[in-house]
Amino acid sequence: MRKPRALQPGDRIAIIAPASSASTEELQAGAEELRTLGYEPHHHTSLSQRSMYTAGPAKVRADALRSAWSDPSIAAIVAARGGYGSVQLLPLLKASEFAETSKAFIGYSDNTSLLAWLTLTCGIVTFHGPMIDARLARGPAGYDRDTFERCLARPAVVGRITHPQLEVVRPGEASGMLIGGTMTQLAASLGTPYAFDPPQGCVLFCDEVAERPYRVDRLFTQLAQAGVIARASALVFGEMPRCDEPAGNVRIRDVVIELTATFPGPVLFGLPSGHTSGPTLTLPFGVRARVVAGSSPALVIEEAAVV
Repeated sequence: MRKPRALQPGDRIAIIAPASSASTEELQAGAEELRTLGYEPHHHTSLSQRSMYTAGPAKVRADALRSAWSDPSIAAIVAARGGYGSVQLLPLLKASEFAETSKAFIGYSDNTSLLAWLTLTCGIVTFHGPMIDARLARGPAGYDRDTFERCLARPAVVGRITHPQLEVVRPGEASGMLIGGTMTQLAASLGTPYAFDPPQGCVLFCDEVAERPYRVDRLFTQLAQAGVIARASALVFGEMPRCDEPAGNVRIRDVVIELTATFPGPVLFGLPSGHTSGPTLTLPFGVRARVVAGSSPALVIEEAAVV
């Protein structure tokens, strides 16, 4: 795996919108937070584009990503928001265009499509971390600064990532490449030329938001029947906010327990990266991680994510 250079004070970070658009107010607030961290935000010209539910035509969004990646003055790229549309970029991108350099790409939700493609097809470490909208724009209330800096700004072993709400569903320990993202995007990729294809023995991170329990069951079942779940040595579920039944009679935690009852490895539930009601944690995809599902549950990143 190719690792991006560690972020340094004064580095320029490009803000692009691979999927849906963000408001001017969110973009300005997020840019100010990047300045607080010591970086110089660069608003790509395409951010003003609007096209129904996406931030302009797919070609414009693909060109924005390509332009930021090839610009030697840009050290990292952060997505403005999720929503929908990043999958439309994949047929317009070539892995060879991303072979000359490695940069940090930061995002989650709909941008799972790009995280998976950059990591598994291009061989680049990526970051399941805060976007601009509702995350960096909210400052410490929207994202966890500690894991952001440990993953992106320090060329050292990242170490333990945990949270008080993290709980053990199935005990044990297992290691493998950390990969995953929002289940909707992972499942939707199956049967396409860009099908999610993780390596055997991976640590699979599963994130989702506002999907009723039976829908999460359907997504997990599809991933299982496609052979994806069987490749994992361990499963780590996110907080899964607003995935309980509205009446509260079926809880998503209980559904996860049932779905993973026969999974042979460790399973954790409640790691708040991506969709979460509080500050979102940053996770590096494409690096070796160890799941510790015991008395002090944690996801342990066993190497540096940047150089």
